[in-house]
Amino acid sequence: MTQPTTPAARTGASPSGPKQLWGVATASFVVFLAAWALSWIKAYAINDDLPNACGDVRRQVFPPEVTCVSGSGTVTGANAGWIEVLFFASFTVAVLFGTLALAVTMAVRRR
Repeated sequence: MTQPTTPAARTGASPSGPKQLWGVATASFVVFLAAWALSWIKAYAINDDLPNACGDVRRQVFPPEVTCVSGSGTVTGANAGWIEVLFFASFTVAVLFGTLALAVTMAVRRR
């Protein structure tokens, strides 16, 4: 009896490469949006009345932040440090991996 032949194994780049890059870019963009939403909620929902009780109000747009600096130098209403790190790091990863995924996708399509 003869054995059925199996097709030859594919060689070359795996088609899942760009999909994984897109997945990392999308996941980090979702994390960026979550960090932005947390910053926005804290700045404009939780600290909404902060300007009424403070003389020196400082506002920041990217990431959103409304803080009150007292005469002694204490700061009230600032975002947590890890939120800002998460905000900028996830944005950077989303841009880098999105650009890389786009470049790989275009290179594969040109082949």
